[in-house]
Amino acid sequence: MGNSVAYPVLRTADPAEAYEKARHLRGLLATRYAQVYVGAELRTVEDLRRMVRLIPDAFYDHAGMREDPATGEPLDFDADVRTATDAELAPELPLDFVHTELPDGVDGEDFVRAVGSGPASLQWEGCWPDEPELGSYGSPKYDAVQLVLNSDACDWDRQVTGVHTLYVHVTKWGDPGRAERLAAAIGGAVLGEPEQG
Repeated sequence: MGNSVAYPVLRTADPAEAYEKARHLRGLLATRYAQVYVGAELRTVEDLRRMVRLIPDAFYDHAGMREDPATGEPLDFDADVRTATDAELAPELPLDFVHTELPDGVDGEDFVRAVGSGPASLQWEGCWPDEPELGSYGSPKYDAVQLVLNSDACDWDRQVTGVHTLYVHVTKWGDPGRAERLAAAIGGAVLGEPEQG
């Protein structure tokens, strides 16, 4: 996708509300790509088990670098999350993953329900419609709707449990007018400075 400009347009404590508003915004894309990019940081064995049931073939790894205390060498996570016991998984947490699509039969709502208290993201890419009368044109490489769960940062690297943030991504250079119009379409407003997407 490259580095888009992302504007926060909604913050709520209700993940279902955030998801519904994201669906509405996704419907406004003139072109919608089939892929849904997802990722999450999983803090408990229960969180991990729920996510593995949804996305079993994702590549799960340590959230952050781990080192061997004796040698200082990086430690890899190589357990099979589908067969490892809870006792084997617990000391490896938190784990994270990024995956390029949801499996058949799994939708974004399933993902939202499976996320625990760690930060997570769903992103739907596409292209906003051209609005030549406003000097605003869609950007197929950069336009998207992103729902960030348990975080107030587009790159979802900061955990804020219970805060769910909805972003609109618009072009590489930003388009504050389009962001304001999209925010208004869901009864929201641009909530602060744009972020790098």
